[in-house]
Order: sequence, then structure tokens, then C-alpha cells
Amino acid sequence: MHEDEPLLPHIQEPMDFRNLGYVELNRLAAEIRQTIVSTVSKNGGHLASNLGVVELTIALHRVFNSPQDKIVWDVGHQCYTHKLLTGRYSIFPTLRQCGGLSGFPKHAESPHDAFDTGHASTSISAALGLLAGERIKGGRGRVIAVIGDGALTGGLAYEALSHAGQLGLPLVVILNDNKMSISPNVGGLSKYLSRLSMKARYQSFRRKFDAMAQRLPFIGDIFFDAVLRLKRAVKAVFYTDNFFVDLGFEYVGPIEGHHIQRLEQVLQDVRKLDRPVVVHVITRKGKGYGFAEKDPGSYHGVSSFSVSAGLSSERVTTDGPVRRSPFFTEAFSRALLDEGSQNERVTVITAAMEQGTGLSPFKAAFPNRFFDVGIAEEHAVTFAAGLASQGLRPVVAIYSTFIQRAMDQVIHDTALQRLSVTFALDRAGFVSDDGETHQGLFDISLFRPIPNMTILAPASAGELACMLHWSLSVAGPARPDGPVMIRYPKAAYPQEIPACAAPLEQGRGVFIRQAGAPLCLAFTGSLYPEVLDAADRLASQGIAADLYNLRFLKPLDEDYLADSMNRYEMMVFIEEGSLAGGFGEYGAELALRRRCTARVFTLGVPGTFVSLGKREELLRLNGLDGEGIAASIRCAYNQAILC
Repeated sequence: MHEDEPLLPHIQEPMDFRNLGYVELNRLAAEIRQTIVSTVSKNGGHLASNLGVVELTIALHRVFNSPQDKIVWDVGHQCYTHKLLTGRYSIFPTLRQCGGLSGFPKHAESPHDAFDTGHASTSISAALGLLAGERIKGGRGRVIAVIGDGALTGGLAYEALSHAGQLGLPLVVILNDNKMSISPNVGGLSKYLSRLSMKARYQSFRRKFDAMAQRLPFIGDIFFDAVLRLKRAVKAVFYTDNFFVDLGFEYVGPIEGHHIQRLEQVLQDVRKLDRPVVVHVITRKGKGYGFAEKDPGSYHGVSSFSVSAGLSSERVTTDGPVRRSPFFTEAFSRALLDEGSQNERVTVITAAMEQGTGLSPFKAAFPNRFFDVGIAEEHAVTFAAGLASQGLRPVVAIYSTFIQRAMDQVIHDTALQRLSVTFALDRAGFVSDDGETHQGLFDISLFRPIPNMTILAPASAGELACMLHWSLSVAGPARPDGPVMIRYPKAAYPQEIPACAAPLEQGRGVFIRQAGAPLCLAFTGSLYPEVLDAADRLASQGIAADLYNLRFLKPLDEDYLADSMNRYEMMVFIEEGSLAGGFGEYGAELALRRRCTARVFTLGVPGTFVSLGKREELLRLNGLDGEGIAASIRCAYNQAILC
């Protein structure tokens, strides 16, 4: 191969770069970074985290033999280099596109993706299970879990570390320490890792001494074994504060994470160990792309951007700047800041998603009432419950997909005790680009059955602000005791209309159109633009429909809803969520139980996991865009007339 010829296009599997020298490997690393930056600038994706693990990934694949040896990537948002080195270079331009390459590990894509991931703190548990299964079957393959210091704040990771130390299997845990999770790491763990990092000189001396000892003629191996026993005895005296050692792990590190040769040397030694080991690797998020190195938080998850100019608040085309419509997240951010200004009891909790959930303005204004608990959703919920028990008004701002991790805490620690915790569920419904693990389609089905729970779905920014104010008010006739969930999409909010400004009435929605039509479309707020479009399409075909914004998904004024259903020939419930266990099922059951005269038709997401695509694409593919809703209703309504 010519020295100027690109290396990456010729790599179809790890064996293809096993024989490269370190000069060529550094060229390969540069090509990988260029490919990642170029692709993510067009498609969006996770940038800083992927740029930080290029050399580490190369070293792992040169030392270990994937897929016989299995690599489990925690969260998975740092797997782009892994994908490029395992036969997916040619389809990498389809990254995060509908029908294209996933931004996370997917076993269905490649046998090199040992385990599907998407949420944090799961890798050690999964890797330990893979390794135990391998040994039960008589296999000898190795399993490696790659976990970031941010994900290590999650309780599941500690449970897995404890079990791994107990089993004593040769699990390799790569602790990718970059001092940054999605938001800057907080708490005791970050300080602890910093203390461990002070031992770098010890690790450097250890590697050099070990190599020298083994080279001694005749007595090298015997001398090395004796030194190894002595080192363990010394460590038992002087390094008793090493948390990983106390759990039964060998600890190695910290290691420079951007030096391929040094990484390989350490990993070769680690591969020979027959016990669990933690390899502490220091990396830099955004490595190789200046903008991302300076501001890794902003470059964690990005939409399309200019490689030369970096991220910008406005995208420029030949016709001038293109301004993005404001999203529900921004509306929540403004409303929360306003509530905090008026009510000193309002406190805010995030699980390492300060920027993603729009909390930075609140943090800047009221730092003493802002809490980032790290990637620890369960703790976030129960911590909020404790605050609520003291008369405060906590708001837990969290993505819909991540609240799934705290089901028990929501039930046991907030709803059972009727504590006034407000859950702001961002990214409820379809979520662009990140695939199955990040869709917010199950919150209605999961939380509707819980006693004392209130679930609200705003259709506009003003309605969101109204609902937030209502949820933070003193409990009483207007607001029941117990937790309140406000679910809203990752989407631009529509223009305000008078109906959305109407005061909240517990258990009731509001009519956006009410003209005595034979058909009524009752919808969750996030689908207001699509339902409005569908109603206009139906009207053009001679089918008139009233529009009812549900607002409350729980509790319901059943008398009011049943009476409404008796006024129509057909009631259609339309929700941006799972049909199974969703609001539509409840509405149909209510109609049957109350013997309502209207025929009931439900639209939502069928019982499948929703994959890649933009929100608009996913709405269309699931028949929940304006055209799809109108077509389904027209068919159902015509059939009802024939019957």
C-alpha cells in the first residue's frame, strides 16, 4: 500500500490492521477522526465521546480477538471507531439515518457488537453475564466492558462490580476516565478517581520493572513471580483505599489513553490475568477536533454543523441564516425559571442532563436550588421525594426514556406517599436519530396505572407553562396530592391559540374546534399539528371533525368524557405513545363500561420497538402524520357508516 493511500477504506475486520506499525496506526487514528467529524457534521450524532476513544479502540482490537473476545460499550455512544474497524466503513455515511447504521451497538448489525446498549451503567453487568455464560459453555473467550467515569456514577455499575469481585472471573473493565460525562461529573467518585490518577508514576515504574525482571537470564520468571508476590503484599499495606482492589479487582492505571503502544503493552499484560481487573485509562473528550476539545459538553450530542465553524445558533445557507423554531425544552426552561423566581420552594434535579433538559438558566440563577446527581435516575427520584417531604417543590427534569430506569422509585417513593414531585418528561414520544433505546413511547403505559399519579400533555408552550405552574401549586382542590408528570416532545412548539390559554380543570381537556361534527379527534398535546392537518384533510373530503386536546391523561373526569362520547358518532383517540396500555385503550374501555353511543377508534404506536429516523419520518411510518391519521380515520369512518 502506498504511504499516501488512505488506510481506513481497506479495513474490513480487525485482522486487517494487526500488522500495521505504530506510525501507520497513528495515521489510521487521524483518518478515523476525520471520518467521524465529517459524518457527524452531516448526520448529527455523538461527537466528543467518539473522538476520545479512537486510540483505545484500536488497541483493544489489536490485543483482543473480536468477536470471539467480546467488547461491551457502556451507553454505546462511543462505538463509532469500533464500527469503522469492524466492516462498516462503506455504510458509515448512513449513520443514524432511517434504515441506516445505528449510532449504538446493535448485534443485528454485526457479530462484533456483542450486546445492544443505549442507556448508561449497564456494561459491567452485561459483560459479566456474557463471561459467565462463556465459561458455563466451556469457552475461553475474554469479555471487556468499556465504561466512562460518568456512567460509573450509576448504581447498577456498583452492583455489577460487587458481583464480579465475588465471582472472580477474568472480567476486564476499562474505566474510560475523561472527567466529563454529558454534564461535568460531580460528587465523591470524581474526586476519588483524581486521587487514583496521582499514582501514574507508580504504574510507569511497575511496567518498566516488570519488563526488566522478566528479561533476567535463567532466573527471570522465578524472580518475577517473587516480585509479584511482594508487590501484592506491599499494595495490601499501602493501597488499602483502592475501592476496586477492595472489591476483588486488580487495578492498573492510570494509563495515557491516546498512546496506542502503551495501551497495547498494558492490555497484553491484562489479557494474561486470570482474575477481574480494572484498567484506568485517561482520555480527552473531543480529541483531535479543537471545538469539541474546548467544549466537550456542547459537542456531546449534536445536530448537523459546519466542520470549519463548529456549532452555531444559526445555520447559514446561500439564502441567508436559517433560524430554528423554538422547542418545547426551551419553553420549559423559561417557565421553570419564572416559577423559581416566584417560588423559593422550587428546586430542580437532573441526572447529568443539565443542558439537554434546559436547566442551565435555572442553575445560573439559583445554584443552591439546583442538583445534578450524576447518571443516577433512581437516586434523583428518591432524592426529590425527600425534598418534597420537607415541603419543597422539586422538579425532576428527565428524558422519557430514562425515567423508565426509576419505576420503583416513582411508585414506592413518590406516588405511594402522595409526595408532590413534578416530573418534566422531555423527549416524550418519537425521538429523532437515536433509535430504539431513546424513544419515549412507554411513559403513558407505564405510569397511567399508578395510583395518585397525574399525567399531563401540553399542546403549546403556554399550556406547558400553565401545567408547570399548576403542578407546583399547593395541593388542594385544584391540585391533588401526589406526583405530576408533564410529557412533551423533542419538537418545535406551535403558535399559541386561545384554547390553550384556558385554565386547567382537573381531569378535563379543552376543545380546539367544536362545531357539532359527527366525529371527534381526541389527542395528546404533542400531536396537535398533525391532528389539525388531518382534520383539514378530512374536511376537504366532506368529513367534519371536532378537535379535543386531552390535556389530562390521568386522572380523568370520566363523567365528562363519557358524556362527550355520547354526543358523537365516532370518537378517535390519537396518542404519541404505545397503543398497548395507552390512553386509547382506557378510552375504549370507558366507552364500553359506560355504554357510550360513539364508536371508538384508536391510533398510536403498535407493539414494536421503533428504530432510526427523524421524528417526522417516524410519525409518517407509524401513520401518525396528518396524512396517515386522515387516511386511517377516513377508512374507519366509512366502514362505520356502512355498518
